[in-house]
Amino acid sequence: MSVSPIRSTVDFDKPGKQYGHLYVPYSYNLGGWANLMLPVAVISRGTGPTALVLAGNHGDEYPGQIAIMRLLRELSPEHVTGRLILVPTLTMPGAKAATRLSPLDGKNFNRCFPGNPTGTPSEVVAHYLTTELFPRADIVIDIHTGGRSLDFEPCAHMHLVPKGPQRDQMLAATEAWNTDFCFLYADVAGTGLLPVEAENQGKVVVTTEMGGSENVTALVHAETQMGLRNVLMHFGLLPGKVVTRESLGLAPTRWVQALNWDDYRFAPESGVYENLVPLGEDVSAGQPVGAIHFLERPDREPVYVLANTDGVLIATRAPSIVAQGDCVACVAHDVDPRKL
Repeated sequence: MSVSPIRSTVDFDKPGKQYGHLYVPYSYNLGGWANLMLPVAVISRGTGPTALVLAGNHGDEYPGQIAIMRLLRELSPEHVTGRLILVPTLTMPGAKAATRLSPLDGKNFNRCFPGNPTGTPSEVVAHYLTTELFPRADIVIDIHTGGRSLDFEPCAHMHLVPKGPQRDQMLAATEAWNTDFCFLYADVAGTGLLPVEAENQGKVVVTTEMGGSENVTALVHAETQMGLRNVLMHFGLLPGKVVTRESLGLAPTRWVQALNWDDYRFAPESGVYENLVPLGEDVSAGQPVGAIHFLERPDREPVYVLANTDGVLIATRAPSIVAQGDCVACVAHDVDPRKL
């Protein structure tokens, strides 16, 4: 691949703590020589693994961005064994505008990989991660929520990569987040995802869906921050005893999967969506999980969205207004990932 046009003000190979920016060149009507500036920090000491910790892949997903900003401010080199590379906000224009897609180029950053060094700003940043940051990392942590479109039962999740050491390490790291659910998911809305590119490079990849909707509760923020720190302790990057669900007096995490198209339910019509089932609750095949009402036809009976199979409601629609084809529910199924 071609050399990236992005300039970094930090030296990724230098020990100590550095804070700076990635300068992403682009042009717009009032800036012929403009740069999109993405904050980046490197905290490095001694010999150990490198973890690349990312958030803001979608601009409107904030718990991970806040968790990384807290780490960036609070950690010193003496706290770290190995190297942490922290990029709290990957889609800065989207984060400022509270949008999933980047207002600069209309791109979904999580569909831009492996990227293009001569493409749009989102594609240029994706190329930089693919060619510069992923090769430096042993572990890639990409913190998501459902954003404004979906509300998730907070969960750490992962793709089902081929059997072997990479999968084993990903399973253990996903469980280290200590969420009630761990989720194996499928890509039902396109290709070019950040985790897939990192997985293809052999990295241990941990991702999440830490809730969603515009209302982020204190509990979700706490679970995101504690989970991230525990995963970093799990890998030996941060000091301290790894917390387990057993040590917290909690039941083992519940592994679920949604690997089939039919596990994802889409609105058959546009209207106003009514959630009928609480997140994390078990459902039966044929059970209504939501209802679509019609503002201009209040006399019309609602259209019900049904679970196709038995399972647990792992995600549901966040905004009440829904358009035909929007994902409104995801029903996942219990699984033992170590037997797959």
